[in-house]
Amino acid sequence: MRLSIDRKPVKVYPDPKRVIARFFFNGDDRAKEVIKLVLKLSKEEVFGLISPLLQEYSKRHRNITKILARHCKKVKYCIEAIGVDYESLDKYERLLIGSYFTHEYSIESAAFFNPSIVEDPDQTDLVEGEKRVIISFRAVGEGHISSVVFRRALIDRDNSITVIPSGNYIDEAEVIRNAVYNKKLFLKKAADSMIDIEVLDEVGNKLEDKFDYAQLRKVSIDSKNLQTDDLKKLEYDKILWLSDTYHEMSFSRDTDISDRVIFPISEFERKGIEDARFVRFIKEDGTIIYYATYTAFDGAMIMPKLLQTTDFYDFKVSPLHGMGAQNKNLALFPRKINGKYAMMSRIDGWNNYLMYSDKINVWDHPVKLQHPEFPWEYVQIGNCGSPIETEAGWLIITHGVGPMRRYCLGASLLDLDDPSIEIGRLSEPLVIPNNDEREGYVPNVLYSCGSIIHNGELIIPYGLSDYCSSFATVNLELLLDKLRESKSNL
Repeated sequence: MRLSIDRKPVKVYPDPKRVIARFFFNGDDRAKEVIKLVLKLSKEEVFGLISPLLQEYSKRHRNITKILARHCKKVKYCIEAIGVDYESLDKYERLLIGSYFTHEYSIESAAFFNPSIVEDPDQTDLVEGEKRVIISFRAVGEGHISSVVFRRALIDRDNSITVIPSGNYIDEAEVIRNAVYNKKLFLKKAADSMIDIEVLDEVGNKLEDKFDYAQLRKVSIDSKNLQTDDLKKLEYDKILWLSDTYHEMSFSRDTDISDRVIFPISEFERKGIEDARFVRFIKEDGTIIYYATYTAFDGAMIMPKLLQTTDFYDFKVSPLHGMGAQNKNLALFPRKINGKYAMMSRIDGWNNYLMYSDKINVWDHPVKLQHPEFPWEYVQIGNCGSPIETEAGWLIITHGVGPMRRYCLGASLLDLDDPSIEIGRLSEPLVIPNNDEREGYVPNVLYSCGSIIHNGELIIPYGLSDYCSSFATVNLELLLDKLRESKSNL
């Protein structure tokens, strides 16, 4: 008999009005022609065009003039290629040119799903029994491009959940490329990304064991300029694209958490940033850092990556390396186990694996932990976020895929000291799509990327058929009892 769960009367829907202003470019030739046409306009015509644009779009973006100026600067080389001194342009000409190379992108227009939930670093001004949380979501817009967005919520003493409404603006972060690369790891990741080995050998021979972005860029561009084969030139571009996957991001301090979007910036994630699994990680000295594993997707290749932050303003981004850092569904344990980092993964797309590492970004030697046991998970089993520590063991929320590609949520319990020991697993799903949840962007799918325990209940945020998100709760002690009793099923 299945456990009773409580579905909360809270749904978080996509909002098509939430837009970001992104660089728009159709190639050098068209860009030059557009710039020529703009520069034929009189000063009065330029002002007459840009003034109403600024008035209209300042209501939709926090600093539209800064955005347009930045996008104009991106085509500076095209302006100079037609014989115009960039510095001679006045501010209105620059803004108008920038507007022709800008478009709005609605980040949530298609779907809003796969949430994870962590305790907010700020727990001030609460009463006993309350908890402030940050929820991340996978937002999908035009072209099925995924990004990571956030909402803040308050859980009260009765575990009622209030999601704080989002702000009027949404901003991308400033991207800072100041990483120092380890040559051996970088070249190994480049080889895994199918970049030409001969090109990698050539570039690698010109790099020190440790190098930065500026050095890599110079070596790659210098080598590319010696090539006449366009396909070979593309391989040097790919090396720089890969370097973009190592970076830092910083959001303005005047943004609310709901104002921040982590949007793809690298060619290796141009089709989206998928299914971020955030975890509040407790270091050995007791300090807190938040990590998130996510999947970068370029339309053909999957690259697992790691985010880290302490405040949700500044983030460090890097790829994950090793045989265990393959495919999707990587989820980090919230502390070290026996002195090592621990991670769950699904390297074969079918089964759950467990692995340990001395380094948080290098994962090898995955060992199979779980395989499908019950009819509702015969197609595949995977984790739904990081393990949760309880006195009874590590609580794992899983997803199982069964007939008609229906996704359900399940639960397992692993030994605290040795998570390779499965104490118990529910033989029936914990949460099944009901009639109100099965229609959407992808029908018959319930999915979560992380849960939390509060006031004696497990709180599971979950996506409803990849369209919107909601919450379910279950009594923790009843769930743990059921898992302990289920040992005989394994």
